[in-house]
Amino acid sequence: MEPLPFETPADTVQRVASKLRCHPTDERVALRLDEEDKLRHFREYFYIPKMQDLPPIDLSLVNKDEDAIYFSGNSLGLQPKTVKTYLEEELQKWAKMGGYGHNIGKRPWITADEVITGLMTDIVGANEKEIVLMNGLTVNLHLLLLSFFKPTPKRHKILLEAKAFPSDHYAIESQLQLHRLSIDKSMRIIEPREGEETLRTEDILEVIEKEGDSIAVILFSGLHFYTGQFFNIPAITKAGQAKGCLVGFDLAHAVGNVELHLHDWGVDFACWCSYKYLNSGAGGIAGVFVHEKHTHTIKPALVGWFGHELSTRFKMDNNLQLIPGAHGFRISNPPIFLVCPLQASLEIFNKATMKALRRKSILLTGYLEYMIKHYYGKDKAETKKPVVNIITPSNIEDRGCQLTLSFSVPITYVFQELEKRGVVCDKREPNGIRVAPVPLYNSFHEVYKFINLFNAALDASKEKSSSV
Repeated sequence: MEPLPFETPADTVQRVASKLRCHPTDERVALRLDEEDKLRHFREYFYIPKMQDLPPIDLSLVNKDEDAIYFSGNSLGLQPKTVKTYLEEELQKWAKMGGYGHNIGKRPWITADEVITGLMTDIVGANEKEIVLMNGLTVNLHLLLLSFFKPTPKRHKILLEAKAFPSDHYAIESQLQLHRLSIDKSMRIIEPREGEETLRTEDILEVIEKEGDSIAVILFSGLHFYTGQFFNIPAITKAGQAKGCLVGFDLAHAVGNVELHLHDWGVDFACWCSYKYLNSGAGGIAGVFVHEKHTHTIKPALVGWFGHELSTRFKMDNNLQLIPGAHGFRISNPPIFLVCPLQASLEIFNKATMKALRRKSILLTGYLEYMIKHYYGKDKAETKKPVVNIITPSNIEDRGCQLTLSFSVPITYVFQELEKRGVVCDKREPNGIRVAPVPLYNSFHEVYKFINLFNAALDASKEKSSSV
């Protein structure tokens, strides 16, 4: 499966087809890619939803006993099979020994978050002292901004991308209001060029160069939730810091999806959720990164008992001994029943490695892109088929596994018809359907099956729209 040096996913698909003496869209190509996939066994580590269990399914259109086509890991990852075991271990411990569980077992409740922090280091590219697992994403973002955003009359802006995820947008607005700053004057939003869906890196860097002296914090998504664009984190970080800005990222859609090297890139701070690509379950415990260069210079604005050094925490003398760096940002004890699912998933990542997952992801999403363009590219308009436009950047370095699609037929019809056929993806306003084949548990043959169901859904959508 591994591409030859400098081989694009399209080249790989065509090379495999040539060896098999078939067309690149033939099912045999997908089956061969799966045969050669060294990560294919990780699918067995997860529960895959069945067609019959999906609420919108039309059982007359599918085989109820087959696996659904689950391409929604960018919204909620699937459940690792060991989650139930780990939860039951802690429930049993609680039942049998009550409060003694705080100090005993595989996951002592007082240090449960620290027990699994080491499993995050490869995923975000940081050392353990720079990572802390706590709270939810937006809570963590607020805590970070309270410490990193220190506006002055000259340097008072926060720079972000257009159409950032609403929680980020609201968090920035409220932080500005907290400092009694004007949202119009201090919230600097970069828009794509007219007629374009995604931002050009050179345009971001130009704004930083021109306006950097007035920008206190740059806060971008690592990967944009709607377009699927993977921003150039090292370039933005370098440019921002050269102008005296602090640079942070919301990595909700990047963590577990693309390779990250937060320490080496010099990112000042970052935060992420864990229920998308990290498969920790809805509302799972989130994460924070604070670069070690800030260990003794930036402290939490709000502190709690769990930011106190463990060695003296139970003296209860109310003399704060703050843990330096990221771990000092902890406020409360770790929620053990949220730690368990994340541990189950991170152990799988540790076995697979981000480098190998990213390599597979490039080919898996590239295969999906190849198939969509073959059947529904703009050059196919004369065939009277619906046109499918891929909003997500075509350059593999500028995207993760998600492709966002827009259509020449009503998006609502397309989405409904996909749901009826057991395809799990999601619809996002104003006009996008997000499709994300995840390398941990999705296969090349699923992409092939998706395309067949996609064809049927588009045909049905075209009929609906023409009859209205």
